[in-house]
Amino acid sequence: MKMDSLDKLFEESLADLYSAEKQLTDALPKAAKAAQSADLRAAFESHLKETEGHVERLEKVFKEIGGKPEAKTCMAMQGLVKEADEAIKIEPAGAIRDAGLIGAAQRIEHYEMAAYGTARAFAETLGNTKARDLLQATLNEEAKANEKLTQIAENTVNREAASV
Repeated sequence: MKMDSLDKLFEESLADLYSAEKQLTDALPKAAKAAQSADLRAAFESHLKETEGHVERLEKVFKEIGGKPEAKTCMAMQGLVKEADEAIKIEPAGAIRDAGLIGAAQRIEHYEMAAYGTARAFAETLGNTKARDLLQATLNEEAKANEKLTQIAENTVNREAASV
C-alpha cells in the first residue's frame, strides 16, 4: 500500500476507526445482554449510544477533510470483539462472566484511546483544528467509559467474582 502523505495516513486511520466503531455497534448489545450486573449492563447500553455518536462524529471528520465515510476493516477490533465473544460464553452467568466482560471491554477502550489519540495528533499536525477537536471529544468519552468500567469492576464485580 502506497502511503505518501500524512493526509493519506490520517484518512486511512479514520477508515480504520470507522470500521472499529461500526463493529462495536454490533458487539455492545450482545455484551449488554450477557451482563448480569445492572450497572455493567447500563454502562454497555450507555456506551452503545455514545458509540453511535462516535460514528456520526467520524462522518463529520471525513466531511471536514473532504473525504467520504469509508470503513477499512479494523483487524484489531475484530480480534478484540472475538475476545469479548469468548467472555460472553463464560458459564455460569454471573460475576465471573461480568469480570471477563469488563476486561474485554477495557481492552477495547484502550485500543480506541490509542487509535483516537493517534488520529487526533495527525489532525493537529495537519492544522485541522475542527477534526482535532472532534477526535478529542471522542477520545475524552472513551476515557470516561474506561473509568466507568474500572469503577464497576473495583466497586462490585471483582469483589463478587472473588467470592464465588
